[in-house]
Amino acid sequence: MKLCVIDGMGGKIGAQIISQVREMFPDLEIYALATNAVAVHQMMKSGANRGASGENAIIHTVREVDAIIGPLAIVIPNSMMGELTPGMAEAISSSRAHKILLPLTYPQFTLIGVEQVPLPHLMETAIKIIKQMIESEEEKNV
Repeated sequence: MKLCVIDGMGGKIGAQIISQVREMFPDLEIYALATNAVAVHQMMKSGANRGASGENAIIHTVREVDAIIGPLAIVIPNSMMGELTPGMAEAISSSRAHKILLPLTYPQFTLIGVEQVPLPHLMETAIKIIKQMIESEEEKNV
C-alpha cells in the first residue's frame, strides 16, 4: 500500500501523521507532498520515503497512491491562502485513492454536522483508519 500525506503551510500536521504511521508500519511506502518545499522538508524529517512539492508533483503522484490523508483544504481550490491550486484540488479529488480528510476549519467555510474536535483527536482517528486499511490489505495478501 502507498500512503500519500499532503500538507502545506509548514507541514507540521503531515509530519505528525507520518511520524505516528511510520512508528506502527516501518515498511509502509509513504509519500510526502506539499504546496511548498518547507512543508515537504518537515514531513521528510518525520520518515516519509519520498517527497515533492508543487502542482505537477501533486497531480502526478496522487494517481499512483492507494490512500491520501490531509486537511480538508486539499480538495478546496485556492485554499491555504492560495497555495493549493485548482489543478491540485481537482487531481486530489479525482484520484482513485481513498481520501482521509481532517475537517480543519477555515474562515470562509462552516461544516455542518461535524463536531469541533481537537486536532490530536482528529489525527488519532485518521491514523486508526489508516491502520484498518493496511491491516485489511495485509489480510487480502495472506
